[in-house]
Amino acid sequence: MNKSIIVLLSALSFLTLISCNKAKTKDLFDGSDISVWRTQGNVILRDSIFTLSGPTTEAFLKNSSFKDFDLKLRLRTTKNGKGSITIHTDDSGKGYRIAINNDVTDPIWWRMTGSLLMVRNLTKSLVKDGEWFDMNIRVEGQAITVRINDIPIVEYIEPENPLRKSPYEKFILSEGSISLNSQGDGNIEFKNISIETIDRKNINIPAQLAIAKDEQNDDILRLHQDDFPVLDYHVHLKGGFTKEAAAQQSRKYGINYAIAPNCGVGFPITNDQEVYSFLRTMRNQPFILAMQGEGREWVTTFSQAARNEFDFVFTDALTFNDLKNRRVHLWVNKEVIIDNEQQYMDMIVDRICDVLKEPADVFVNPFFLPEQLNDRYDEFWSEARINKVINALAKSNMALEINELYNIPSKAIILKAKQAGVKFTFGSNNISPEVGKLEYSIRMKKECDLTQQDMYKPKVKL
Repeated sequence: MNKSIIVLLSALSFLTLISCNKAKTKDLFDGSDISVWRTQGNVILRDSIFTLSGPTTEAFLKNSSFKDFDLKLRLRTTKNGKGSITIHTDDSGKGYRIAINNDVTDPIWWRMTGSLLMVRNLTKSLVKDGEWFDMNIRVEGQAITVRINDIPIVEYIEPENPLRKSPYEKFILSEGSISLNSQGDGNIEFKNISIETIDRKNINIPAQLAIAKDEQNDDILRLHQDDFPVLDYHVHLKGGFTKEAAAQQSRKYGINYAIAPNCGVGFPITNDQEVYSFLRTMRNQPFILAMQGEGREWVTTFSQAARNEFDFVFTDALTFNDLKNRRVHLWVNKEVIIDNEQQYMDMIVDRICDVLKEPADVFVNPFFLPEQLNDRYDEFWSEARINKVINALAKSNMALEINELYNIPSKAIILKAKQAGVKFTFGSNNISPEVGKLEYSIRMKKECDLTQQDMYKPKVKL
C-alpha cells in the first residue's frame, strides 16, 4: 500500500477516536465582559479587546471546571508578547500548558505557538506578531488536539502511565479550569474565547489507550521532557511522501521536521524561480524549510537572495571532481575509482575542507566514506585527518549533522567537534517515505552529553 495512503488512514484512525457530540457553546469572552475571569497583573479591556500585558499577568476562569471540551480563541501577540494557556488547572498549577510565542528570535526557539509544552514542543509558529489567528484546543478523553487557523499541529494521546519528569509531574489530564498567562514583555490580546463541552459517554477511551505510546520507553518524549529541541533537520519529500503525509507523521512521532528540497544541476530544483515556487507552497506549512545545495555549482546556480529565503542551507561533500577531473558522486560505487587508497583519502579530506568554505549553515552527510573504504573507517579517519576537518569546520561556523542514514560521524569525531565549539543538527536524510525516529542521533546525544546549547538554531522566516 502507498505510504501516503497508510498515513492518511492513520490520521483517519485518530479522528475516529474523537466524538463530534458537543453541547451548546459558552462564551468566556465576547468582547464586552471579563467579569468571569479572576485577574492579576496588567489586564485591560479596551475597544472590545481583552489584553494581558507584561510578565506575571494572569486571567483565571472563575467557578468553572471542564474535562472534555473544545476551546476556541481568537488572539494575537505584539512584539515580545508570549505566554501560555493552561487547561485542567487550579490554584495548585496543575494541567497542560499550550504555548503562545511567535518570536522567531527567542533563544528558546523550540516552544512556539501551539506547543503542548514539555510534551509536544514545536519549532515553528504558523503566525506572526501582530497577526490575528484562531487557536482551537480540543480535549476528548485521552486525546488532545491543537489547531492554528484550522491546521492541526498537535495530536497527542496521553497513555495510562505518562512520563513526566520533575518539575512537570502535574502536566497531565484531569479536570479543571482555564487560565491565560502572559510571561513576556509585550501583549497577548484576545477578541473572542468560547468553549463547548463534550459528552464523555460517547468517547472511546479504551480505543485511545490502545494506540497510545508507551512513554516510559519513548526517547522522543524524553527529549521533550528534557526541554531539548526535537527537530529532524534533514527530511525530504520523496517517493510519494507528500507534505500532508509528512505533517501527519511529524505529529504522530512528536518530531518536528525541516523539509529540504534537493537544489542543483540535475536535481528537482534548478533555478531561483523554482525556489520561490517551492517556498510559496510551503511557507504556511508547519515545517522549517531548508535548502540542500547539491554539487559544487549550487553557489552560482542560485542567487544569494533566493538562498536567504530558506530558514537555513546545508550541503555535503559527496559530489566533486576527483584528481583526474572526473565527476564523482561518492555514494555511487562505479564512480569511485581508487588507484591509491591513502591518496584518495587525502583527496576526500581536501574536498571537504573546500566545501567548508561555501556559504552554507550546516555540513551534512559528514565524514562519509565510499564502500571501498568504509570497512576500515577508523583507519582512514586518522586523528590527523579528523583534526584537519574539525579545524576547518570550526573556522567555517557551520554546524555538523549527526546523520541517521549512514550513522555518521563517529562518537570520537562528535566529541572533537563539541570540544571545538561546533554546533550540531540531527538529520534523517530519508531516501523514501520512511523517516526515522532519530535513534542514532539520540544515542550520540546521550553518549556525547549534548545539550540544547549545542544545537544549531535555524533563522526561521514567517
